[in-house]
Amino acid sequence: MKIILIGSGNVAHHLANAFTQNGVEVAQIFGRNKVELEKISQDFSIPFSTEILGDADVYFVCVRDSAIGEVSEIIQKKDCIVAHTSGAVSRETLRGSYSKAVFYPLQTFSKNKILDYSAIPFFIDTDNEESQKIIASLARKISNKVALANDEKRKYIHLTAVFACNFTNHLYARAKEIADQQEIPFDYFLPLIDETTQKIHEMSPKIAQTGPAIRNDLSVLKAHQELIHDPDVLKIYTTLNHSIKKMYEL
Repeated sequence: MKIILIGSGNVAHHLANAFTQNGVEVAQIFGRNKVELEKISQDFSIPFSTEILGDADVYFVCVRDSAIGEVSEIIQKKDCIVAHTSGAVSRETLRGSYSKAVFYPLQTFSKNKILDYSAIPFFIDTDNEESQKIIASLARKISNKVALANDEKRKYIHLTAVFACNFTNHLYARAKEIADQQEIPFDYFLPLIDETTQKIHEMSPKIAQTGPAIRNDLSVLKAHQELIHDPDVLKIYTTLNHSIKKMYEL
């Protein structure tokens, strides 16, 4: 089973790591960014090319969503499986006569962050049973959590992930702006962040909610609003507090 990764970003980097860690040989990593490809090649002893795409049984297209269709056109082979790694687009975004699949890892990836791949859920989708067996087998080489998810289900998984991860991280960035402006070390807030995150391993996020909005503490809410001079930040503050109050019908 020959595997080729197409792309040189965070997902390609981590899939290269995950496969090689688990004894799955990657025959080539292919893309346009020679500098990044060289790094992946050196880190995981995988041949790379920016010009000639090798022959493989399975190609993983690890590029941004808007480029998946165009990039997939370079694969001219018909007797193979081509899988993209996006949670937000259909497998039919892939353009070719090959078997089309999705290989979506539900995780946020940064190249220098070590991850436990066995704990990452992988959601797969294929256009036939044989491809499903192959893609599922490769996913299980990496992860203990492999599930089927069609285009519609995967859209909701991705939407949920944006709320749970991207929006949350943006709030950390906004919180750090406030702390930095007042010369308050952001490290002070890390135990609070860690405890908040840990709690939802043990209870529903709705039950774990705390803060002035759920207490309907209008004096604190008003005092906070008077401290915020950035209209964008004020809008975030008022919108989220309104959402909390509505969820608890305060």
